[in-house]
Amino acid sequence: MAGTPKRLLPGLVYAALTTAVVSSLGMLLVPSVAQEYDVAVGTAQWMLTINLLVGAVTTPVMGRLSDGPHKKRLLIWALAIILVGSVMAAIAPTFWVFLAGRALQGLSYGIVPVTIALARRYLSDQQMRPGISALSVTVATGLGIGYPLTGVLASGFGFRMAFVAAAIFLVTAMATVWVVVPAGPDERAPHHRFDIPGAVLLSIGLSALLLAISEGPDWGWIAPRSLIVAGAAIAALVAWAVVELRAEHPMINLRIFRHTDVILANGTAIGLGAALYIGLSIASLIAQAPTDTGYGIALPLLWAGFVMLPLSIGSFGANRMVRLVSSRIGLPTLLRLGTATMAVAVFLMLFAHDALWEILIGMFLFGVGLGTGYAAMPALIARTVVTEELGSAVSFNQVLRTVGGACGSALSGAVLAAHPGMDTFPDNTGIVLALALSAIGCSIVFVALVMHFVMR
Repeated sequence: MAGTPKRLLPGLVYAALTTAVVSSLGMLLVPSVAQEYDVAVGTAQWMLTINLLVGAVTTPVMGRLSDGPHKKRLLIWALAIILVGSVMAAIAPTFWVFLAGRALQGLSYGIVPVTIALARRYLSDQQMRPGISALSVTVATGLGIGYPLTGVLASGFGFRMAFVAAAIFLVTAMATVWVVVPAGPDERAPHHRFDIPGAVLLSIGLSALLLAISEGPDWGWIAPRSLIVAGAAIAALVAWAVVELRAEHPMINLRIFRHTDVILANGTAIGLGAALYIGLSIASLIAQAPTDTGYGIALPLLWAGFVMLPLSIGSFGANRMVRLVSSRIGLPTLLRLGTATMAVAVFLMLFAHDALWEILIGMFLFGVGLGTGYAAMPALIARTVVTEELGSAVSFNQVLRTVGGACGSALSGAVLAAHPGMDTFPDNTGIVLALALSAIGCSIVFVALVMHFVMR
Protein backbone atom coordinates (compact mmCIF):
# COMPACT_ATOMS: atom_id res chain seq x y z
CA MET A 1 0.00 0.00 0.00
CA ALA A 2 1.29 3.50 -0.83
CA GLY A 3 2.60 5.40 2.11
CA THR A 4 3.37 2.47 4.41
CA PRO A 5 6.26 3.11 6.85
CA LYS A 6 8.25 0.26 5.31
CA ARG A 7 8.40 2.09 1.97
CA LEU A 8 8.26 5.62 3.35
CA LEU A 9 11.75 5.90 4.82
CA PRO A 10 13.64 4.59 1.74
CA GLY A 11 11.55 6.92 -0.43
CA LEU A 12 12.32 9.95 1.73
CA VAL A 13 16.02 9.05 1.83
CA TYR A 14 16.07 8.81 -1.96
CA ALA A 15 14.42 12.22 -2.34
CA ALA A 16 16.82 13.82 0.15
CA LEU A 17 19.83 12.11 -1.42
CA THR A 18 18.81 13.28 -4.90
CA THR A 19 18.62 16.90 -3.83
CA ALA A 20 21.91 16.58 -1.94
CA VAL A 21 23.53 15.44 -5.18
CA VAL A 22 21.97 18.43 -6.95
CA SER A 23 23.36 20.82 -4.33
CA SER A 24 26.86 19.37 -4.89
CA LEU A 25 26.85 20.48 -8.54
CA GLY A 26 29.02 23.54 -8.85
CA MET A 27 32.45 23.55 -7.27
CA LEU A 28 34.10 21.30 -9.87
CA LEU A 29 32.28 23.06 -12.72
CA VAL A 30 33.30 26.68 -12.09
CA PRO A 31 36.21 26.63 -14.61
CA SER A 32 34.06 24.90 -17.26
CA VAL A 33 31.18 27.37 -16.81
CA ALA A 34 33.56 30.33 -17.00
CA GLN A 35 34.99 29.03 -20.27
CA GLU A 36 31.60 28.15 -21.78
CA TYR A 37 30.05 31.57 -21.18
CA ASP A 38 33.28 33.55 -21.57
CA VAL A 39 33.15 35.12 -18.10
CA ALA A 40 35.83 35.54 -15.46
CA VAL A 41 36.27 32.78 -12.89
CA GLY A 42 35.30 35.26 -10.17
CA THR A 43 32.03 35.94 -12.00
CA ALA A 44 31.42 32.23 -12.49
CA GLN A 45 31.74 31.77 -8.70
CA TRP A 46 28.33 33.39 -8.46
CA MET A 47 26.87 30.03 -9.49
CA LEU A 48 27.86 28.94 -5.96
CA THR A 49 26.94 32.17 -4.20
CA ILE A 50 23.43 32.53 -5.65
CA ASN A 51 22.68 28.90 -4.84
CA LEU A 52 23.81 29.45 -1.25
CA LEU A 53 21.83 32.67 -0.86
CA VAL A 54 18.56 31.19 -2.11
CA GLY A 55 19.08 28.08 -0.01
CA ALA A 56 19.60 30.08 3.18
CA VAL A 57 16.48 32.16 2.54
CA THR A 58 14.11 29.37 1.52
CA THR A 59 15.20 26.70 4.03
CA PRO A 60 13.57 28.25 7.13
CA VAL A 61 10.42 29.06 5.13
CA MET A 62 10.16 25.45 3.93
CA GLY A 63 10.87 24.24 7.45
CA ARG A 64 7.96 26.20 8.90
CA LEU A 65 5.62 25.15 6.08
CA SER A 66 6.57 21.51 6.73
CA ASP A 67 5.08 21.86 10.22
CA GLY A 68 1.71 22.52 8.55
CA PRO A 69 -0.79 20.07 7.06
CA HIS A 70 0.49 20.02 3.45
CA LYS A 71 3.86 18.31 3.84
CA LYS A 72 3.57 16.08 0.77
CA ARG A 73 2.41 18.90 -1.47
CA LEU A 74 5.29 21.09 -0.24
CA LEU A 75 7.87 18.39 -0.99
CA ILE A 76 6.57 17.71 -4.50
CA TRP A 77 6.36 21.41 -5.41
CA ALA A 78 9.89 22.01 -4.09
CA LEU A 79 11.23 19.11 -6.15
CA ALA A 80 9.40 20.47 -9.20
CA ILE A 81 10.99 23.92 -8.80
CA ILE A 82 14.45 22.35 -8.43
CA LEU A 83 13.71 20.33 -11.57
CA VAL A 84 12.87 23.52 -13.50
CA GLY A 85 16.15 25.04 -12.29
CA SER A 86 18.10 22.00 -13.42
CA VAL A 87 16.55 22.11 -16.89
CA MET A 88 17.27 25.84 -17.15
CA ALA A 89 20.92 25.30 -16.18
CA ALA A 90 21.24 22.46 -18.69
CA ILE A 91 19.96 24.44 -21.70
CA ALA A 92 20.83 28.02 -20.65
CA PRO A 93 21.95 30.09 -23.68
CA THR A 94 23.48 32.83 -21.50
CA PHE A 95 25.24 32.98 -18.17
CA TRP A 96 22.39 34.95 -16.59
CA VAL A 97 19.81 32.31 -17.50
CA PHE A 98 22.21 29.73 -16.08
CA LEU A 99 22.40 31.74 -12.83
CA ALA A 100 18.60 31.83 -12.63
CA GLY A 101 18.54 28.04 -12.89
CA ARG A 102 21.16 27.75 -10.15
CA ALA A 103 19.04 30.04 -7.98
CA LEU A 104 16.01 27.75 -8.31
CA GLN A 105 18.23 24.80 -7.41
CA GLY A 106 18.88 26.53 -4.08
CA LEU A 107 15.63 25.03 -2.76
CA SER A 108 17.52 21.73 -2.49
CA TYR A 109 18.92 22.91 0.88
CA GLY A 110 15.42 22.88 2.38
CA ILE A 111 14.45 19.35 1.34
CA VAL A 112 16.06 17.52 4.28
CA PRO A 113 14.04 19.39 6.97
CA VAL A 114 10.82 18.58 5.07
CA THR A 115 11.67 14.88 4.85
CA ILE A 116 12.54 14.83 8.57
CA ALA A 117 9.16 16.38 9.41
CA LEU A 118 7.46 13.67 7.32
CA ALA A 119 9.47 10.94 9.06
CA ARG A 120 8.59 12.35 12.48
CA ARG A 121 4.91 12.39 11.52
CA TYR A 122 4.45 8.99 9.88
CA LEU A 123 7.14 6.67 11.28
CA SER A 124 6.77 4.76 14.53
CA ASP A 125 8.79 5.77 17.58
CA GLN A 126 11.09 2.80 17.01
CA GLN A 127 11.77 3.79 13.40
CA MET A 128 11.95 7.54 13.95
CA ARG A 129 15.40 7.97 15.47
CA PRO A 130 17.30 5.83 12.91
CA GLY A 131 15.17 7.39 10.19
CA ILE A 132 16.08 10.94 11.18
CA SER A 133 19.77 10.07 11.44
CA ALA A 134 19.67 8.46 7.97
CA LEU A 135 18.04 11.58 6.47
CA SER A 136 20.49 13.88 8.25
CA VAL A 137 23.61 12.41 6.66
CA THR A 138 22.25 12.46 3.12
CA VAL A 139 23.97 15.85 2.75
CA ALA A 140 27.43 14.35 3.26
CA THR A 141 26.59 11.16 1.37
CA GLY A 142 25.20 13.19 -1.53
CA LEU A 143 28.41 15.19 -1.78
CA GLY A 144 30.43 12.01 -2.02
CA ILE A 145 28.19 10.75 -4.83
CA GLY A 146 27.68 14.09 -6.59
CA TYR A 147 31.33 14.98 -7.03
CA PRO A 148 32.36 11.77 -8.86
CA LEU A 149 29.18 11.86 -10.95
CA THR A 150 29.86 15.48 -11.90
CA GLY A 151 33.45 14.69 -12.87
CA VAL A 152 32.50 11.73 -15.06
CA LEU A 153 29.65 13.49 -16.87
CA ALA A 154 31.37 16.85 -17.29
CA SER A 155 34.63 15.38 -18.58
CA GLY A 156 32.90 13.04 -21.03
CA PHE A 157 29.91 15.05 -22.21
CA GLY A 158 30.31 18.63 -20.99
CA PHE A 159 29.07 20.33 -17.85
CA ARG A 160 25.47 20.56 -19.14
CA MET A 161 25.10 16.80 -18.94
CA ALA A 162 25.54 16.95 -15.15
CA PHE A 163 22.40 19.09 -14.93
CA VAL A 164 20.55 16.78 -17.34
CA ALA A 165 21.34 13.88 -15.01
CA ALA A 166 20.11 15.97 -12.06
CA ALA A 167 16.81 16.57 -13.87
CA ILE A 168 16.38 12.83 -14.47
CA PHE A 169 17.03 12.05 -10.80
CA LEU A 170 14.53 14.70 -9.74
CA VAL A 171 11.77 13.25 -11.92
CA THR A 172 12.26 9.85 -10.31
CA ALA A 173 12.35 11.46 -6.84
CA MET A 174 9.01 13.21 -7.49
CA ALA A 175 7.46 9.92 -8.63
CA THR A 176 8.80 8.17 -5.53
CA VAL A 177 7.40 10.80 -3.17
CA TRP A 178 4.04 10.65 -4.93
CA VAL A 179 3.87 6.89 -4.34
CA VAL A 180 5.30 6.42 -0.83
CA VAL A 181 4.11 9.49 1.12
CA PRO A 182 0.54 9.22 2.45
CA ALA A 183 -1.95 11.24 0.42
CA GLY A 184 -4.01 14.14 1.70
CA PRO A 185 -3.26 16.77 4.33
CA ASP A 186 -1.85 15.89 7.74
CA GLU A 187 -4.91 16.01 10.01
CA ARG A 188 -2.80 16.30 13.16
CA ALA A 189 -0.87 19.36 12.01
CA PRO A 190 -1.86 22.78 13.37
CA HIS A 191 -3.44 25.35 11.06
CA HIS A 192 -1.62 28.57 11.96
CA ARG A 193 -1.28 31.73 9.91
CA PHE A 194 2.13 31.92 8.27
CA ASP A 195 4.51 34.41 9.89
CA ILE A 196 5.07 36.75 6.92
CA PRO A 197 6.91 39.56 8.84
CA GLY A 198 9.30 37.00 10.34
CA ALA A 199 9.93 35.39 6.96
CA VAL A 200 10.64 38.74 5.27
CA LEU A 201 13.02 39.99 7.98
CA LEU A 202 14.89 36.68 8.19
CA SER A 203 15.22 36.53 4.39
CA ILE A 204 16.65 40.06 4.27
CA GLY A 205 18.99 39.41 7.19
CA LEU A 206 20.34 36.09 5.93
CA SER A 207 20.72 37.36 2.35
CA ALA A 208 22.67 40.40 3.47
CA LEU A 209 24.79 38.38 5.91
CA LEU A 210 25.76 35.72 3.38
CA LEU A 211 26.36 38.34 0.69
CA ALA A 212 28.72 40.24 3.00
CA ILE A 213 30.55 37.03 3.96
CA SER A 214 30.79 35.69 0.40
CA GLU A 215 31.87 38.94 -1.25
CA GLY A 216 33.95 40.31 1.62
CA PRO A 217 37.26 39.01 0.21
CA ASP A 218 36.59 40.75 -3.13
CA TRP A 219 35.02 43.96 -1.83
CA GLY A 220 37.38 44.34 1.12
CA TRP A 221 36.28 43.57 4.67
CA ILE A 222 36.26 47.22 5.76
CA ALA A 223 35.13 48.70 2.45
CA PRO A 224 31.99 50.89 2.71
CA ARG A 225 29.94 48.43 0.66
CA SER A 226 30.85 45.53 2.99
CA LEU A 227 30.11 47.55 6.12
CA ILE A 228 26.74 48.76 4.79
CA VAL A 229 25.60 45.24 3.83
CA ALA A 230 26.82 43.79 7.14
CA GLY A 231 25.07 46.55 9.08
CA ALA A 232 21.84 45.92 7.20
CA ALA A 233 22.14 42.20 8.01
CA ILE A 234 22.59 42.86 11.73
CA ALA A 235 19.69 45.32 11.84
CA ALA A 236 17.35 42.95 9.99
CA LEU A 237 18.27 39.95 12.15
CA VAL A 238 17.83 41.92 15.39
CA ALA A 239 14.42 43.13 14.20
CA TRP A 240 13.55 39.55 13.22
CA ALA A 241 14.44 38.25 16.70
CA VAL A 242 12.22 40.92 18.33
CA VAL A 243 9.31 40.08 16.02
CA GLU A 244 9.67 36.33 16.58
CA LEU A 245 9.71 36.65 20.37
CA ARG A 246 6.49 38.66 20.25
CA ALA A 247 4.67 36.61 17.63
CA GLU A 248 2.02 34.11 18.73
CA HIS A 249 3.06 31.60 16.05
CA PRO A 250 6.59 32.58 14.94
CA MET A 251 8.29 31.09 11.89
CA ILE A 252 11.13 29.91 14.15
CA ASN A 253 10.39 29.63 17.85
CA LEU A 254 13.48 31.19 19.43
CA ARG A 255 12.36 30.03 22.86
CA ILE A 256 13.54 26.52 22.03
CA PHE A 257 17.08 27.84 22.52
CA ARG A 258 16.47 27.53 26.23
CA HIS A 259 17.07 23.79 25.76
CA THR A 260 20.68 22.68 26.08
CA ASP A 261 20.34 20.05 23.36
CA VAL A 262 19.21 22.66 20.82
CA ILE A 263 22.07 24.99 21.74
CA LEU A 264 24.59 22.16 21.39
CA ALA A 265 23.24 21.12 17.98
CA ASN A 266 23.05 24.63 16.56
CA GLY A 267 26.40 25.77 17.89
CA THR A 268 28.06 22.68 16.45
CA ALA A 269 26.30 23.22 13.12
CA ILE A 270 28.09 26.53 12.52
CA GLY A 271 31.55 25.18 13.37
CA LEU A 272 31.25 21.94 11.42
CA GLY A 273 29.67 23.75 8.46
CA ALA A 274 32.72 26.00 8.20
CA ALA A 275 35.16 23.12 8.58
CA LEU A 276 33.27 21.06 5.98
CA TYR A 277 33.43 23.72 3.27
CA ILE A 278 37.11 24.48 3.87
CA GLY A 279 38.06 20.80 3.86
CA LEU A 280 36.12 19.97 0.69
CA SER A 281 37.32 23.01 -1.25
CA ILE A 282 40.97 22.44 -0.33
CA ALA A 283 40.82 18.72 -1.13
CA SER A 284 39.28 19.51 -4.52
CA LEU A 285 41.96 22.12 -5.16
CA ILE A 286 44.81 19.77 -4.24
CA ALA A 287 43.37 17.06 -6.50
CA GLN A 288 43.28 19.33 -9.59
CA ALA A 289 46.38 21.49 -9.02
CA PRO A 290 49.47 20.70 -11.12
CA THR A 291 52.41 19.01 -9.45
CA ASP A 292 54.56 22.10 -10.01
CA THR A 293 52.70 23.83 -7.19
CA GLY A 294 54.42 21.54 -4.71
CA TYR A 295 51.19 20.09 -3.38
CA GLY A 296 49.01 19.30 -6.41
CA ILE A 297 48.18 15.78 -7.58
CA ALA A 298 47.21 16.91 -11.12
CA LEU A 299 44.16 14.67 -11.49
CA PRO A 300 41.99 15.27 -14.57
CA LEU A 301 38.40 16.37 -14.02
CA LEU A 302 37.22 12.81 -14.68
CA TRP A 303 39.03 11.52 -11.58
CA ALA A 304 39.09 14.62 -9.38
CA GLY A 305 35.50 14.06 -8.29
CA PHE A 306 36.32 10.59 -6.97
CA VAL A 307 38.44 12.18 -4.25
CA MET A 308 35.14 12.84 -2.46
CA LEU A 309 33.89 9.25 -2.72
CA PRO A 310 35.52 8.18 0.61
CA LEU A 311 33.55 11.00 2.23
CA SER A 312 30.31 9.33 1.14
CA ILE A 313 31.49 5.88 2.28
CA GLY A 314 32.59 7.22 5.65
CA SER A 315 29.38 9.16 6.30
CA PHE A 316 27.21 6.19 5.28
CA GLY A 317 29.16 3.84 7.55
CA ALA A 318 28.98 6.33 10.42
CA ASN A 319 25.24 6.59 10.03
CA ARG A 320 24.90 2.82 10.31
CA MET A 321 27.10 2.91 13.41
CA VAL A 322 25.01 5.66 15.02
CA ARG A 323 21.84 3.65 14.44
CA LEU A 324 23.40 0.64 16.19
CA VAL A 325 24.93 2.38 19.20
CA SER A 326 22.60 5.34 19.82
CA SER A 327 20.61 3.31 22.33
CA ARG A 328 23.78 2.71 24.38
CA ILE A 329 25.74 5.92 23.75
CA GLY A 330 24.18 9.32 24.38
CA LEU A 331 23.67 11.72 21.49
CA PRO A 332 25.90 14.43 23.06
CA THR A 333 28.68 11.83 23.28
CA LEU A 334 28.21 10.95 19.61
CA LEU A 335 28.38 14.65 18.78
CA ARG A 336 31.72 14.90 20.58
CA LEU A 337 33.03 11.76 18.86
CA GLY A 338 32.04 13.09 15.43
CA THR A 339 33.68 16.46 16.04
CA ALA A 340 36.85 14.81 17.34
CA THR A 341 37.06 12.55 14.28
CA MET A 342 36.69 15.55 11.96
CA ALA A 343 39.47 17.33 13.85
CA VAL A 344 41.75 14.29 13.46
CA ALA A 345 40.98 14.16 9.73
CA VAL A 346 41.82 17.82 9.16
CA PHE A 347 45.03 17.62 11.20
CA LEU A 348 46.10 14.59 9.13
CA MET A 349 45.46 16.54 5.93
CA LEU A 350 47.27 19.56 7.37
CA PHE A 351 50.49 17.62 7.90
CA ALA A 352 50.14 15.10 5.04
CA HIS A 353 48.50 16.21 1.79
CA ASP A 354 51.11 15.55 -0.88
CA ALA A 355 49.85 12.17 -2.05
CA LEU A 356 46.49 10.92 -3.23
CA TRP A 357 46.21 8.21 -0.58
CA GLU A 358 46.68 10.82 2.16
CA ILE A 359 43.80 12.88 0.82
CA LEU A 360 41.60 9.79 0.47
CA ILE A 361 42.21 8.77 4.08
CA GLY A 362 41.53 12.31 5.22
CA MET A 363 38.26 12.42 3.30
CA PHE A 364 37.17 9.05 4.71
CA LEU A 365 37.76 10.16 8.31
CA PHE A 366 36.12 13.47 7.47
CA GLY A 367 33.04 11.55 6.31
CA VAL A 368 32.99 9.39 9.46
CA GLY A 369 33.10 12.46 11.70
CA LEU A 370 30.61 14.38 9.60
CA GLY A 371 28.19 11.47 9.41
CA THR A 372 28.31 10.95 13.17
CA GLY A 373 27.86 14.63 13.99
CA TYR A 374 25.18 15.31 11.39
CA ALA A 375 23.21 12.25 12.53
CA ALA A 376 23.33 13.36 16.17
CA MET A 377 22.34 17.02 15.66
CA PRO A 378 18.75 16.63 14.36
CA ALA A 379 18.17 13.72 16.74
CA LEU A 380 19.13 15.98 19.66
CA ILE A 381 16.64 18.57 18.42
CA ALA A 382 13.92 16.01 17.74
CA ARG A 383 14.00 14.59 21.26
CA THR A 384 13.58 18.08 22.74
CA VAL A 385 11.25 19.94 20.38
CA VAL A 386 7.56 19.13 20.04
CA THR A 387 6.40 17.73 16.72
CA GLU A 388 4.65 20.98 15.73
CA GLU A 389 7.99 22.85 15.86
CA LEU A 390 10.30 20.17 14.44
CA GLY A 391 10.39 21.34 10.82
CA SER A 392 11.31 24.92 11.66
CA ALA A 393 13.83 23.86 14.33
CA VAL A 394 15.65 21.42 12.04
CA SER A 395 15.55 23.88 9.13
CA PHE A 396 17.17 26.54 11.30
CA ASN A 397 19.92 24.06 12.13
CA GLN A 398 20.39 23.58 8.39
CA VAL A 399 20.56 27.36 7.92
CA LEU A 400 23.30 27.60 10.55
CA ARG A 401 25.27 24.91 8.69
CA THR A 402 24.91 27.04 5.55
CA VAL A 403 26.03 30.19 7.36
CA GLY A 404 29.00 28.28 8.76
CA GLY A 405 29.83 27.05 5.25
CA ALA A 406 29.70 30.62 3.93
CA CYS A 407 32.04 31.76 6.70
CA GLY A 408 34.42 28.91 5.91
CA SER A 409 34.28 29.76 2.21
CA ALA A 410 35.04 33.42 2.82
CA LEU A 411 37.90 32.71 5.22
CA SER A 412 39.56 30.12 3.01
CA GLY A 413 39.03 32.31 -0.05
CA ALA A 414 40.69 35.26 1.65
CA VAL A 415 43.64 33.13 2.76
CA LEU A 416 44.15 31.57 -0.67
CA ALA A 417 43.83 34.94 -2.43
CA ALA A 418 46.54 36.35 -0.16
CA HIS A 419 48.96 33.59 -1.20
CA PRO A 420 48.93 33.43 -5.01
CA GLY A 421 51.08 30.87 -6.76
CA MET A 422 51.39 29.72 -10.33
CA ASP A 423 48.51 30.37 -12.74
CA THR A 424 45.23 30.48 -10.80
CA PHE A 425 46.38 28.18 -7.98
CA PRO A 426 47.62 29.39 -4.56
CA ASP A 427 50.98 28.45 -3.13
CA ASN A 428 51.49 25.75 -0.52
CA THR A 429 51.48 28.26 2.33
CA GLY A 430 47.91 29.24 1.48
CA ILE A 431 46.84 25.59 1.42
CA VAL A 432 48.43 24.93 4.81
CA LEU A 433 46.90 28.05 6.40
CA ALA A 434 43.42 27.20 5.08
CA LEU A 435 43.65 23.66 6.45
CA ALA A 436 44.93 25.10 9.74
CA LEU A 437 41.80 27.26 9.93
CA SER A 438 39.62 24.17 9.49
CA ALA A 439 41.61 22.26 12.13
CA ILE A 440 41.35 25.15 14.60
CA GLY A 441 37.61 25.43 13.99
CA CYS A 442 37.03 21.72 14.66
CA SER A 443 39.22 21.91 17.75
CA ILE A 444 37.30 24.87 19.16
CA VAL A 445 33.97 23.09 18.68
CA PHE A 446 35.33 19.92 20.29
CA VAL A 447 36.79 21.78 23.29
CA ALA A 448 33.49 23.64 23.78
CA LEU A 449 31.54 20.35 23.76
CA VAL A 450 33.96 18.78 26.25
CA MET A 451 33.78 21.82 28.53
CA HIS A 452 29.99 21.62 28.45
CA PHE A 453 30.17 17.94 29.44
CA VAL A 454 32.61 18.64 32.29
CA MET A 455 30.54 21.55 33.61
CA ARG A 456 27.42 19.39 33.66
